[in-house]
Amino acid sequence: MSETFTHRTPRARITAVTSGKGGVGKTFVSANLAAALAKRGERVLVLDADLGLANLDVVLNLYPKITLHDVFTGKNRLEDAIVPVAGGFSVLLAGSGMVEYSRLTPEVRDQLLATVEAVTPQFDRVLLDTGAGISDVVLYTISLAHEVLVVTTPEPTAMTDAYATIKVLATTQGRRSLQLVVNQVLKPGEGRTIRAQLQQVIDRYVSPSLEAPVTLDYLGDVPVDPAVREAVQRRELLLEVYPGTPAAQAILALAARIAARIAA
Repeated sequence: MSETFTHRTPRARITAVTSGKGGVGKTFVSANLAAALAKRGERVLVLDADLGLANLDVVLNLYPKITLHDVFTGKNRLEDAIVPVAGGFSVLLAGSGMVEYSRLTPEVRDQLLATVEAVTPQFDRVLLDTGAGISDVVLYTISLAHEVLVVTTPEPTAMTDAYATIKVLATTQGRRSLQLVVNQVLKPGEGRTIRAQLQQVIDRYVSPSLEAPVTLDYLGDVPVDPAVREAVQRRELLLEVYPGTPAAQAILALAARIAARIAA
């Protein structure tokens, strides 16, 4: 890798954006949150860490010529794989349909660690858009982050899987504070209710066996909004094509809360 990537002091705050199950809008949140943070003046990179089932390129309507697979295999340089996009941030895309990234081999572990360490000097914030669930690849990716943002929806299955993810992160990685975003809420206050329900279960079944309790830091929610589906179908960022919509405004508010936490 280039010396410019390896011999500067790391700067970026690394946030893993994850979910217990697929289909909750994790990649949508990652991409639009990146755009919102970029609007606040941050230099942001979204790294598609769903190595075998990548779809960040689909959300952003990109056709990558160079992916993480090419970097891992030595075919291309890391800096050549980092692509600026319309939302004012950069992306590092993974490949799709590659079975070799379905499990955490020593090679995948070393390459992923080296990549994350190499990109941090270049940005203020790196968002790791992980795969869904609790595979060893997902858990290792999350272990590289300073903080974890869990995305869920009000669906019972999504909440159950979010709880399972939080429990695993608390017991295996020592995570005691995790951030929560509730996507696709139907009415005001629903997100806070879901956070309270998850916290109650955590307090009852997870925290008693730990040295310190686990706390869910509620960042906010994103309402059900027809503009979201329209933007996804158009493969464009919601913040770029429908910036005044309720969902877009909610994501801007999420970015403000995240920025305020770091500033504090």
